[in-house]
Amino acid sequence: MLTTHLTGSVDSPEDSTIEYPASSSHGRLQIRTRCDGLTDRGRRRSNNEDSFLIARLTKRLDVCRSSFEPPGSQREAREVAHLLVVADGLGGAAAGEQASSLSIATVEDFVLNCFKWFLHFEPGEQDELIRELRQALERADREVYRRAQADRALAGMGTTLTMAYTVRGELYLAHAGDSRAYLFRDGALRRITRDHSYAQMLLDAGHLSPEDARLPGIRNVVTNVVGGPREGVHAEIHKLSLEDGDALLLCTDGLSEPVDEPTIASLIAEHDDPSACCRALLSRALDAGGPDNVSLILARFGIARG
Repeated sequence: MLTTHLTGSVDSPEDSTIEYPASSSHGRLQIRTRCDGLTDRGRRRSNNEDSFLIARLTKRLDVCRSSFEPPGSQREAREVAHLLVVADGLGGAAAGEQASSLSIATVEDFVLNCFKWFLHFEPGEQDELIRELRQALERADREVYRRAQADRALAGMGTTLTMAYTVRGELYLAHAGDSRAYLFRDGALRRITRDHSYAQMLLDAGHLSPEDARLPGIRNVVTNVVGGPREGVHAEIHKLSLEDGDALLLCTDGLSEPVDEPTIASLIAEHDDPSACCRALLSRALDAGGPDNVSLILARFGIARG
């Protein structure tokens, strides 16, 4: 029998523990997920064009009428997945803010109404889940582009979008732009996603040094976004198995540009509590000048396998 312990609300961080019983195909599995997120406009921007989302996915049954249960009774499936998303809007004025929030709202709607609820994996379903994640990103791209085409004030608006879906100890990522996903494991920080930027293209071709890639005017030219002047987005996809003690960081470039990776790793190692870690990372970005909007999500995973 599955057992579930859930905490967290609109005003508090997420903390859920799920225990899966042993079966013929796998042993007992217990997963605790703790996560929180923050956003800030930074020190130099007048508005915040970033958006983020932390969502817990469950199945629920509402009893309307029954011979043995009172109306209004609810039952939830004893299984949980999580959807984590950060987006950094582009376009200036109100356009960037609309692009980032619209892209995440579109992903939410797609997951709720079109997404197969991948809580019980069968052969072939992981490939189907990856297709669904790619489609969610493509749906967001079409919606942001359509909105921009309908309003001249929003022409050309776009957004980065980096989203993670976790279920049964597996992590799936879909990504476009220069926001980032990092995995912290055994004291080491590893960047999972690649920057879809002009600077990264020059780095890959050997025409630019890592130091020059951080210069203003080069680092901020994004080559693959949700929305933008043309419809169409390339979804970078990753899948990996989580291990006990892993931490996942999703962030916009308002964190990754002013704060170097060794410092990020040090702060994640220092702060076990996700809320405290988010505050420490945000504080370091602001202390470094806060040149851009900052958004981040930090998730920690406790995994016991029997």
